[in-house]
Amino acid sequence: MDMHTIMVVDDEKWSRAALKHTLEKTGLPFRVVAEHANGLEALNGYKSKPVDLILADVRMPVMDGLTLADELQRLYGRSPLMIVSGYDDFQYARQALRSGVVDYLLKPVEADDLRQSLERWMAGKSQERAAELAEPPLEASTIERVVHFVRRKLPGEVTLGEAAKHVHLNPNYLSQLFKQKTGRTFLDFVVECRMEEAKRLLATTSLRVSEVAEQLGYSDLAYFSTSFKKHCGRTPSEYRKSVAE
Repeated sequence: MDMHTIMVVDDEKWSRAALKHTLEKTGLPFRVVAEHANGLEALNGYKSKPVDLILADVRMPVMDGLTLADELQRLYGRSPLMIVSGYDDFQYARQALRSGVVDYLLKPVEADDLRQSLERWMAGKSQERAAELAEPPLEASTIERVVHFVRRKLPGEVTLGEAAKHVHLNPNYLSQLFKQKTGRTFLDFVVECRMEEAKRLLATTSLRVSEVAEQLGYSDLAYFSTSFKKHCGRTPSEYRKSVAE
């Protein structure tokens, strides 16, 4: 039987340890390969090394579990995430289901409940594999692959050379093709994506503006703020205040 990889996300270390112990008691083929203390760390970790399933708490600093689910849905079209919460709140559960999460379990999680939920998840994955074998996916266009590559690399650095290598094209040719197909340069698109990522971080996390800039690879806070205002028409602080109103 295939071993499935799991990421555990909870701001309390003891809670992560307890969940790992409960997972072992299920006897199912799951292995914890990553742990994180908040949703933003988990999202960045998933971008660099995806796992099969994420077990995440609802309330965490910086980015909560439901926002993490929304971001996974936005970036990958799915939320391979199971919420494990200490809050028996219908509103949380309803929002979680709208975000496409796998399940919503209450703490303390019993081994039998976790086993049943994981077995349902495995059954669903088996059905997905059968569907994929029956109907091969359509080939994505070169530009679509480049766009996906850039979004997946964020908030890290991404260059034209890296993108060209990813789609097996000459950088100069890709630059011309990208401008022809999208009406903007590759660099302009990357900057736009970085600013959209900045807006997302400002709206959904408690990171300071300087930390947002650092997260996106900007070593000069003033340059980041100037670039953000040029793109969004207001400073990072003004933007955060507007979305909070």
